[in-house]
Amino acid sequence: MLEIRDVRKTYGTRRVLDDVSFDVVPGRMTGFVGGNGAGKTTTMRIILGVLDADGGSVTLDGEPLGPTGRRRFGYMPEERGLYPKMKLAEQLVYLARLHGLTPADAAANTDALLTRLGLAERAGDPVEKLSLGNQQRAQIAAALVHDPEVLILDEPFSGLDPMAVETVSEVLADRARGGVPVLFSSHQLDIVERLCDDLVIIADGRIRAAGPRDRLREEHATLRYQLQSSADAGWLRDEAGITVIEADGGFAVFDADDPDAASRVLRGALARGEVTDFARQHPSLSQIFKEVIR
Repeated sequence: MLEIRDVRKTYGTRRVLDDVSFDVVPGRMTGFVGGNGAGKTTTMRIILGVLDADGGSVTLDGEPLGPTGRRRFGYMPEERGLYPKMKLAEQLVYLARLHGLTPADAAANTDALLTRLGLAERAGDPVEKLSLGNQQRAQIAAALVHDPEVLILDEPFSGLDPMAVETVSEVLADRARGGVPVLFSSHQLDIVERLCDDLVIIADGRIRAAGPRDRLREEHATLRYQLQSSADAGWLRDEAGITVIEADGGFAVFDADDPDAASRVLRGALARGEVTDFARQHPSLSQIFKEVIR
């Protein structure tokens, strides 16, 4: 497990990270979200040893991280980091060899990744000749080609079309299922919410929320319900302790002052006709994000 504890970073008089702490668990995908300047990239660079922290610690499986430990990582920076004039496949083989793979294993991993990411036909092209979307996929391949034990990815879905997003998502999910801790940042909250097991929300250099996605949804859930029944839902407007958010025929979304009020609505709906849906609504990641960074 990758553990970040009480990490601090200051530039001049500005503290950009303030006691940042969270875990990245093996076999789980962790989404790291925050606005521009929130501290995501700085945190990732400290994890990778690109920047030094002013305080705190980063450990892997309980051991402090040094250059040897970080060789086990796969990292994709937000900035383009490949050699533009070098052919794609040659570059991936070269990077795999730098991490100690044999020539045969480096070539096999390169071929498999290029095929999986839809880049096989571009294997002989210089990186600078690739489209921006294909360059992004090439960056992801570079982070994966040496079979890393930990993955740190900064905006991996930036510039990808919907089909490429699905392809990359499947590749990363496969790595997580294989036991790799995966941490990635993204501004695309819908993708983070769909893919991630765990979430970390940062704002102004401080962690505002962190933990399993479903637990955070439950913690930030309101008493909002949706109802679908055969009877017109207009009667809800006269119910005490109920605020109707939306009503259209037999469908309604409403807030309840307490669980008893919601139970009373269900009994009233059943008395009026058939109820086909009655469920508490859980907040989206976007809603949680807006709430915790206020």
